[in-house]
Amino acid sequence: MPLNIAVQMDPIERIKIRGDSTFAVLLEAQKRGHKVSYYTIDKLALRDSKVVASLQPLTVRDTEGDHFTLGDAKRVELSSFDVVLMRQDPPFDLNYITATHLLERIHPRTLVVNNPAEVRNAPEKVFVLDYPDLMPPTMITRDLAEIRSFRDEHNDIVMKPLYGHGGGAVFRLTRDDLNFGSLYDMFATTFREPWVVQKFLPAVKHGDKRIILVDGVYAGAVNRVPAADDLRSNMVRGGSPADTKLTPRETEICERIGPELKRRGLLFTGIDVIDGNLTEINVTSPTGIRAIANLGGPDIAAIIWDCIEKKRAK
Repeated sequence: MPLNIAVQMDPIERIKIRGDSTFAVLLEAQKRGHKVSYYTIDKLALRDSKVVASLQPLTVRDTEGDHFTLGDAKRVELSSFDVVLMRQDPPFDLNYITATHLLERIHPRTLVVNNPAEVRNAPEKVFVLDYPDLMPPTMITRDLAEIRSFRDEHNDIVMKPLYGHGGGAVFRLTRDDLNFGSLYDMFATTFREPWVVQKFLPAVKHGDKRIILVDGVYAGAVNRVPAADDLRSNMVRGGSPADTKLTPRETEICERIGPELKRRGLLFTGIDVIDGNLTEINVTSPTGIRAIANLGGPDIAAIIWDCIEKKRAK
């Protein structure tokens, strides 16, 4: 039975469709005959206890430079939809958090993917700390003495914003790096919240694996290999996708965290693993499913819609 779907995402004219997971999910929804409407987060409102947005009917096609058509905008209550896809990219800031509070008012009668309350409660670089035995040594702080002590212990560390995304402002600092003081000052000035300090994993040069789980079950993976002159493996930062299979350790990680993802209603998630070390659990707007399909892997967009359709049927 066709579903009435709303997608909350970044401006569709700006996305790069070759690697955009949201676009892949929309293509699959359209293929199945579902009706799709589109809005951006700035069109979201709460009025008289009703969550509304100015939405436009959306048609998509897999053609670069001509990938969408929008109809006329109309103000609609989001509770009238079967499914709302919360797919705008971070930063995970107060604007993002406010959207979760609004969408929480219509979930689960309208199925919001992912569960907005749990998106709010599970920031990707904080939620992961529930599994310290699966992680490299990690600390969250902005205290200079704590960071110095951590670097003295581990010699080679990475610093990154707690609520950053896409590999932005990720720095490696060796024990004798003279940029440490300046970098600390820059972080302290730029970010009001603490940041993540983590032991550097040299094996990152061989890749940072993005593993997709759907409703807590492994669905596919891609290894993202950083450029020779860069620390970061994110594909938006020049990382190259490579075919991969799960190691026994990675299978163990999926089996450990999968049931909790399912319990929280985090239907579409992407975890990051470096050399058997879990580093992030991405719940806001995970990417990677087009790269996996392009490498001959499973069609994860289809798996996602199979799951959503089953949940709506119940």
